[in-house]
Amino acid sequence: MVAEFYRRLRDLEPSPTTELKYTNTYTLLVAAALSAQATDVGVNRATGPLFAVVDTPEKMLALGEAGLKSYIKTIGLFNTKAKNVMALSKILVDEHAGQVPAVREALEKLPGVGRKTANVVLNVAFGQHTIAVDTHIFRIGNRTGLAPGKNPRQVEDNLEKVTPAAFKQHAHHWLILHGRYVCKARAPDCWRCVVNDLCAFTPKVAAPNSTGARKAAPKTIGKVVKNTAKKIVNRRR
Repeated sequence: MVAEFYRRLRDLEPSPTTELKYTNTYTLLVAAALSAQATDVGVNRATGPLFAVVDTPEKMLALGEAGLKSYIKTIGLFNTKAKNVMALSKILVDEHAGQVPAVREALEKLPGVGRKTANVVLNVAFGQHTIAVDTHIFRIGNRTGLAPGKNPRQVEDNLEKVTPAAFKQHAHHWLILHGRYVCKARAPDCWRCVVNDLCAFTPKVAAPNSTGARKAAPKTIGKVVKNTAKKIVNRRR
């Protein structure tokens, strides 16, 4: 069932990738760090002009914190994020010869880089089979019953366990795209979902304006965790 779930998402988008815009591994790291509690669209709008002039930690240090803020001031928490980007850039120069390390422990020691950001960089830049759990994946893991968990780390660990090796490279991109455009938070488009019949979420949301149909209100994540875990286990037997 899990393999079929991913197969259908893969058929829709055979070669998915991050929607963050970047030019190299360093700019990917910066973009991912800036995307915390912000949308990819908002980050891309700010980093487009920034990355046209800054694409290395050395250039970022030369730009300076005030200069960086002038580019990213439209992004939430930009003051804190600017400090972190400057600090991580200095560490990259001083301790890593200006290169982004391909090791989780080293990445997570960088200011403003948590597990999710590290997972994005390891997956996109270095091809590692990591799953970066954001709000979309957390919601899908619980709502569908694919990998229920009370926090992002639990969902990540459960996804690592159930996701077949053949799908791990792109798993988090397929899930993010599905959560962003189909399995949305307030009103999932169940009526056009390609994994509708494999999903434990009930009641399904009907197509808008369908005759005699009503839109079902999505359950909260808490209720889904309780109701779907048992269903998904039974389906795997």
